[in-house]
Amino acid sequence: MTMMAMPEAPCLCARPSLAARARRPGSGPAPRLRRWRPNATAGKGVGEVCAAVVEAATKVEDEGEEDEPVAEDRYALGGACRVLAGMPAPLGATALAGGVNFAVYSGGATAAALCLFTPEDLKADRVTEEVPLDPLMNRTGNVWHVFIEGELHNMLYGYRFDGTFAPHCGHYLDVSNVVVDPYAKAVISRGEYGVPARGNNCWPQMAGMIPLPYSTFDWEGDLPLRYPQKDLVIYEMHLRGFTKHDSSNVEHPGTFIGAVSKLDYLKELGVNCIELMPCHEFNELEYSTSSSKMNFWGYSTINFFSPMTRYTSGGIKNCGRDAINEFKTFVREAHKRGIEVILDVVFNHTAEGNENGPILSFRGVDNTTYYMLAPKGEFYNYSGCGNTFNCNHPVVRQFIVDCLRYWVTEMHVDGFRFDLASIMTRGSSLWDPVNVYGAP
Repeated sequence: MTMMAMPEAPCLCARPSLAARARRPGSGPAPRLRRWRPNATAGKGVGEVCAAVVEAATKVEDEGEEDEPVAEDRYALGGACRVLAGMPAPLGATALAGGVNFAVYSGGATAAALCLFTPEDLKADRVTEEVPLDPLMNRTGNVWHVFIEGELHNMLYGYRFDGTFAPHCGHYLDVSNVVVDPYAKAVISRGEYGVPARGNNCWPQMAGMIPLPYSTFDWEGDLPLRYPQKDLVIYEMHLRGFTKHDSSNVEHPGTFIGAVSKLDYLKELGVNCIELMPCHEFNELEYSTSSSKMNFWGYSTINFFSPMTRYTSGGIKNCGRDAINEFKTFVREAHKRGIEVILDVVFNHTAEGNENGPILSFRGVDNTTYYMLAPKGEFYNYSGCGNTFNCNHPVVRQFIVDCLRYWVTEMHVDGFRFDLASIMTRGSSLWDPVNVYGAP
């Protein structure tokens, strides 16, 4: 019997593509690129190649060739910022001289756009400006990138991705969603703990903080304490619960600054290490639509690089930078008292849940990469929380290493406690030589 392959089921959701979306004012004309013909210099030495390039360029100029126009400048934010090609590494938003480089991995996307927000527009659930990314200029392999030249100090960002939306195949590329960069260093959404956003919305639009090219924090010479593990006396702390009650008598209860006021007390108890229960950005109101329960413990991470803004007195002020500095203050002051700080990290699952969960970040960026999926698109639930992070996929593995390195080098934490660490021993759900070892 001859077996015939069944065609892939078509996507049943008709959605506008990024190419069909109206261009915003000030974004400039679409770029036009000059193609380089490699065969013109094949087999020639370096000197001959240079001469050929100069000769070809001179010939084009002399003859006034018009069929291959050069790329034209693009601008954003009313012409205040110039849009350039950018670099594919490092991933995330990186402040450099003259601007910010944005880079994000998305293997399945056919189109992408960088979305910029002012804090006011984010609160009103509208994008300030979208910068479409040209797949010829702004894509290297599976990494989309762009450099925005100019001042972005009071802006936030996210991404739109276009492509296949077919949950039965594990694809959730929905252009109607603005998703958070997995590498964002602070996530801005609701400002007050336990209080919904406008319209009683428990899941408002979120965006990432755009970093500054300089640090505003003084570590005062802080260095790691490096205690032997056998000598640690560990105090497991729920940061908010530690000082939230009135009996704590602190100025900012339930925050990192509030906990600083109690470090001397812990020192008197003989504690030399604090293990912080999950302090990455999560949504304490994630269950509010189905029950009156609140996620108190925080084991439902939205972003692994971002400190929980609602655990800080600064909150979302200054685009989340005050929250980062407050966390750093807690670590610095703990170290001054001879107390290490380790983080409880929950890389086994995220807040996006199973196929019925929201599209916040990883799912809308590249679902088949970041999660372990069954053949028909269902989420393997080895974590018991709806999904399982695909920790042995090379891209996800690198993401975890980058995240741990960031918390050690930039935030000065001393170590980690891995929640459900056995997840990291599972093979990638896309196990094959390319996914495990990389392409030749």
